[in-house]
Amino acid sequence: MAPGETFSQRRIGLTGGIASGKSSVGRWLAQQGLPVLDADQYAREALAPGRPATNTVLQRYGSTVQAGDDAAVERAALGHIVFQDPAERWWLEQLIHPIVRELFDEALSLHAKTPAIVLMIPLLFEAGLESLCSEIWLVDCDQSQQLERLIARDGLSPEAAQARIAAQWPLSRKRGLADHVIANRGQPGVWKAQAVDLLNQPQKN
Repeated sequence: MAPGETFSQRRIGLTGGIASGKSSVGRWLAQQGLPVLDADQYAREALAPGRPATNTVLQRYGSTVQAGDDAAVERAALGHIVFQDPAERWWLEQLIHPIVRELFDEALSLHAKTPAIVLMIPLLFEAGLESLCSEIWLVDCDQSQQLERLIARDGLSPEAAQARIAAQWPLSRKRGLADHVIANRGQPGVWKAQAVDLLNQPQKN
């Protein structure tokens, strides 16, 4: 889309930091009837058994990341490598991001006549995908909460969890780039009233 061009479709870019609560907001938006296109799901599809990217990853890392006897990638083992080594993470992103973008384009074409759609993209700013969206919602929380949630959710050590948080832009940097910041601090679901208000706002062209 060219700079200054307006959208006929409302495209909500949903982003945030790891374990900030994006998935909860995304599930709620899906319950409201909006199609949710999930970058993480597309990344998993890119690394499905037999896919070219999967073979490329297995050629690079071998049995270290191979899941059993299958031609599949053990995502936890791959994550351990790339979140400890920025150069390896960059290599993987250069492999996966173009595939994810292609899958987004295909899905957007299928939903071209849908009035409103959600693009859930954790690395929206990092990957430079702002132009896909008519507005950007950032799910925000305190860094200490983010760390606690990630440790509890994924069973990581504090050091491993911190490495994953550090692999993304900090939330403090993303706040100034988003159109709307949804506060997800305190009790679960505290963000819902704000999300309702935002969803009911008319689209700005």
